Amino acid sequence: MYTPKQVISSTEEIRSILGEVYYSQDTKCIDHIDAHCRAWIERAPLVVVSSMSSSGQLDVAPKGDPAGSFKVLDEQTLAIPDRPGNNRADTLINIIENPRIGLMFIIPNRREVVRVSGSAQITTDPDLVDSMTVNGKSPKLVILVHVEEAMFHCGKALIRAKMWEPGKWQSVQGLPTYAQALIDHGKLTIATEDLQKGIDSNDKILF
Repeated sequence: MYTPKQVISSTEEIRSILGEVYYSQDTKCIDHIDAHCRAWIERAPLVVVSSMSSSGQLDVAPKGDPAGSFKVLDEQTLAIPDRPGNNRADTLINIIENPRIGLMFIIPNRREVVRVSGSAQITTDPDLVDSMTVNGKSPKLVILVHVEEAMFHCGKALIRAKMWEPGKWQSVQGLPTYAQALIDHGKLTIATEDLQKGIDSNDKILF
């Protein structure tokens, strides 16, 4: 395990290295969903959700849906549908144990993101569930987020990553397949091609 020789241990040290916060960034955090945040969230097809278990174990999970699926119920409340996945339910179990949550909404071809943090609950309210029906299928559960902070985050990370520039993307050749990783990490005995067939079949179940 790598052991650092120099460790930063105070906010004063961080500020001495990075300098002061830019004036436009120091005041951007608001305590509700305004019209700008609403427009962004309701157009986003992807949200990344961070949660933490009661033991402090962190989890970060992406959730994708057609634009308009993430609902702004009011200035303090968001609703995120929980679609079929791998059934680990890491995010859902974490919310039960520790309601603290963080969200990052991403829109293709925009370099900025919108960040939201607060607390969460899980609901099966019929009217809300029905309002999130896609292709005739409703989610079994909905994550309610009670907003405490919301902000736009600058685009430098996606600019550096060339995220929306296909001509500059690296080749994926040589990367492990999902099936290979699952077999090696889990020490599974199933044949790679058989597991890959199951994955391909399951990936068609979107809603």
